[in-house]
Amino acid sequence: MPKILFIAMTESIHTARWINELQNTGWDIHVFPSAMWKIHPGLKNVTAHGFGFIPDDANNTITFSGTIPITLSENFNKLYSLFRQNQERTNDYRLKKLIHVINKIKPDIIHTLEMQHAGYLTLDAKKIIGKSFPPWIYTPWGNDIYFFGRFQNHKQRIKDVLSSCNYYIPKSDRDIKLAKDFGFKKEILTKLPGNGSIDINKYKSYWKTGNCSERKIIMVKGYQGPMNRALVALHALELCSDILEDYTILVYSAITEDVKFKVNLISNNTNLNITVIPTKSHEEMLNLYGQSRISISANISDGVSNSLIESMVMGTFPIESDASCANEFIIHKQTGCIISPEDPENIAEAIRFALKNDIIINQSAETNFNIAKKTFDTSVINPKILQLYKGVFDIICQN
Repeated sequence: MPKILFIAMTESIHTARWINELQNTGWDIHVFPSAMWKIHPGLKNVTAHGFGFIPDDANNTITFSGTIPITLSENFNKLYSLFRQNQERTNDYRLKKLIHVINKIKPDIIHTLEMQHAGYLTLDAKKIIGKSFPPWIYTPWGNDIYFFGRFQNHKQRIKDVLSSCNYYIPKSDRDIKLAKDFGFKKEILTKLPGNGSIDINKYKSYWKTGNCSERKIIMVKGYQGPMNRALVALHALELCSDILEDYTILVYSAITEDVKFKVNLISNNTNLNITVIPTKSHEEMLNLYGQSRISISANISDGVSNSLIESMVMGTFPIESDASCANEFIIHKQTGCIISPEDPENIAEAIRFALKNDIIINQSAETNFNIAKKTFDTSVINPKILQLYKGVFDIICQN
């Protein structure tokens, strides 16, 4: 059976969803953490390599290699957490551990998910291991090349990764162009969503009955940082306060204090019903999306984001940045709005458009759902993923 080693952010839901596409194939699946020493609870039936993995879910069927998968006392957990943080800073340790794992398990295929942690780490391992390094697949995440490729201290490393890997799985047409621009000359495989497939019919079961134009919730992605512009989106909502009094505005993933402060300021200074919501389960978020008229996501760099996909599936009108890949899936002012992420006036215009055009809201909901079903549904994506790996493995066997 094929043996695959994934080098990825094992704490990420995106990693878990992709790897879980290989469930029930009988393949020997291994994972190595490129960032944290942690396993996402949704990741099952794999062999996890590393040091100090702590499983989040006792129901996971995970074989731990060189780890101690036990429940630790609270005091020891604190000390152990400090130890793991120190190990996080020691890239040399992680590299040595990865080289040891590759030499020990001898995978048929190595698949790297994401560039700046997993890709750079894999490249360093390949330089040391040399000619015996297994065939290498790389899948970009949203900002890997589009954002970091603008910086001198990343450009050459990105080119080195792309010249060293054997296969490339793009998520969008933009990924294909970027890979070619950075010198990738080997095989570009099937374009696929990097976070795996979704059960479209299950998602639609969360739709609120009635027309989508009757919904009274607005969802706002609350990330603020080098690539994220939640504060700009919130300013845009302020500019629309005259037409939002009947709506509830929910800001999710608001991690930083500046976003929380801004939400409180808007709530106190206007008549808007706006609040930061705590972290919720995926099912709870789908339930909210199924009741929402608009979803707003403002970023200066992004890929095919979950907010876009879930808006399309849930009948929620997507207002997405022009710096994402949204323009490959939605048509401006027909099935969504493409915005300039640092221009609150532009975002406000999109919000007003989405609130005033009930017919477009209802039509776009059905159109986007049908596009998503053809593009992201498990019945479509899973066979493509399995065929992709089979094709690579067949080539390896021939050689």
